[in-house]
Amino acid sequence: MSTRSLPNALAEIAQRELNEDPKRVDDDLRHIKEWLAKQKHLRARSDNQWLLAFLRGCKFSLERTKEKIYQYYSIRNIAPDCFRIKYSDPAFNEILETGSYLVLPQVDDEASPRVIIIRPGSYDPDKFTITDIISVADVIHKILLMEDDNTVIAGSRIIFDLNGVKLGHYLQMTPTTMKKMVTLAQDAIPVRLKGIHYLNTPPGFESIFNALKSLLNEKHRKRLFVHNKNYKEMYKYIPNDILPFEYNGKSENIKDIIDYWKRKVQEYSEFFKEDLQYGVDESERTGQAITVDNMFGANGSFRSLEFD
Repeated sequence: MSTRSLPNALAEIAQRELNEDPKRVDDDLRHIKEWLAKQKHLRARSDNQWLLAFLRGCKFSLERTKEKIYQYYSIRNIAPDCFRIKYSDPAFNEILETGSYLVLPQVDDEASPRVIIIRPGSYDPDKFTITDIISVADVIHKILLMEDDNTVIAGSRIIFDLNGVKLGHYLQMTPTTMKKMVTLAQDAIPVRLKGIHYLNTPPGFESIFNALKSLLNEKHRKRLFVHNKNYKEMYKYIPNDILPFEYNGKSENIKDIIDYWKRKVQEYSEFFKEDLQYGVDESERTGQAITVDNMFGANGSFRSLEFD
C-alpha cells in the first residue's frame, strides 16, 4: 500500500517511539480497513495516509487504533458545537483572520514537533465562542493528519497566549466545555501533545488553569509550563527562529500565516466536501449507544469501549 516516505530523522522516531515496523505497515493498514468494512455504524476515511496517522498516534496498537478512530468520529455526535463551523462557512475565514489559531509553517528541524499558537484574546467573545475556534482547529488538523509528518510523528507544542483575554472569554470556559477540550486533545485526536506553554497570563488565570490541569492525565500535567511574560524562558523549548515577527521571532508574520492556511484549506476543498459523509450512526450500532454520559468519564476522558 502506498504511503509517504519519511526523512531519516522522523523514520527513526517512528520506529523507536511509535513501534513502527516498515515491514508490517501494509498488514496493519489492511487489518484496520477490514475492521472498518465490518462496522455498519461507523463511516470513516480509509485513505492510507489518514489511517497511518491513527496507527502512529496509537503506537501501532491495533485495538487502540480502532478505539481512537471510533472516538474521533463519535465525539462529533456528542459535542456538535465543537464542529459547528464548516470549512465553507463565511465564519470560518472570519475566525482564521482573527489569528486566534495559528499553526506555524516552519519547524525547528526535520524531527521537531509542530508548533501551534492559540490566542483566545484575539477573537470577540460576543461574536464567537471557544468551541467555534475548536471548529476551525478541527479543519486544520485534518490537513495536518493527511500531510504533516512532524505533527503525526513528533507531535505538537502549543503556545497559549492569553493577552487580551476578557471576562467574556472566561465565561465561555464552563466545566462542560473544558471537558470537551481536554477529551478532544487528549483522547480523540491521534497526535502526541509534547507541551503547553502559557504566555501573558491575566488575573483569574489560576482557577481556569487548575480546573484544566485536574482533567489531564499525569503525563500531560507534567508538560504544562507557565511563562507569563518570560519569553526567554519559553525560547528554551520553542526557539524564536520559527516564531512570528510579533513574538520577536524570525519567521513569517501572523498575517502571512493566516493567508497560508486560507490557501491550504481552499486546496483541500474537495477533501472536506467528501469528509462530510463520515461519522457514526448510533442507530446502526449493535452494542451500547454512545451518549454524553458514557463518552465522558468522571475525569473528562473516554471510558473504555468494546469493539468487534
